[in-house]
Amino acid sequence: MELSVVVTTLNGRERLSECLDALAEHTESEVIVVNGPSTDGTSGMVHARDDVDVLVELPERNINVSRNAGLAVASGEIVAFVDQNHRVEPTWEASLRDGLTRVDCVTGPTRRAVRGGATGDELESRRIAGREVNYFAGGNVAVSRETALSLDGFDEYLQTGGARDAAHRLAAQGRSVEWLPGMGVRGPYSADGGERDGRQLPSADGEYHRWAWKYRSLAYRLAKNYGLRPTVVRRIVSHTARDGASAGRSVLGGSIAPSEWVGGGVGISKNVLRGTRDGLAARFRDRTSTRNPNGLSMRRDRAVERHDWR
Repeated sequence: MELSVVVTTLNGRERLSECLDALAEHTESEVIVVNGPSTDGTSGMVHARDDVDVLVELPERNINVSRNAGLAVASGEIVAFVDQNHRVEPTWEASLRDGLTRVDCVTGPTRRAVRGGATGDELESRRIAGREVNYFAGGNVAVSRETALSLDGFDEYLQTGGARDAAHRLAAQGRSVEWLPGMGVRGPYSADGGERDGRQLPSADGEYHRWAWKYRSLAYRLAKNYGLRPTVVRRIVSHTARDGASAGRSVLGGSIAPSEWVGGGVGISKNVLRGTRDGLAARFRDRTSTRNPNGLSMRRDRAVERHDWR
């Protein structure tokens, strides 16, 4: 089966170059680069290479729009999504191909260099409303084309959390996810080992925007996939209470002003309500197991330019 690899990028020319180098060295694949509105010469760098098959230029920063744009032009029977920050390891392709003979979706560790070694991760699972959900890394995942189309791609309403939403929908369809140690990617150096997931969120609103979308996304995907069940309300309250308590300790420590804490709490509450409202509306609009009224089939072609060298 032919493999298509979709690489989403935004202002990461040097990291993207390393990502493409690793794909050229370790895979035999169709490579599709989807470029957000980068201003760092990314387009010119891609044009100068001979190992990229398709370049799609988008005006939007939404990573799920980028993923769907890549899926729309991919021709392989297997479609993988790799983050610009990641370099695939030598066993990556063989591992994913082997895994997809058994299951519908495969993911693997993201190893980040830290002082004294490297960090990794493992499969994260949750049981929600009687459903076992196995999450995967959106920057290191592969699925059969049939599986991707059954989900109608990623939900373009979301600016973050699109991979977690897709995991809920895979579980609803009874599709399996497997975490493969051999399907590893290397991430950038991080002094504290913290994840850099390459979220394509607008930066103008800063940290508040990131937190606001975290909670809007959480409420949206839970309401959309499960409705207003008690377990959904409990999970949302648990998340907000935990982070609120953490911020409260920062107030006591003097690193956050009390007014900022209160204002942030009000903003988060508004976004939880908005996400819940929009999630329920989405659930009503698509009552099938696809649960994606903002997916690939509903998208309009927003590409500014498309260069296809296949």
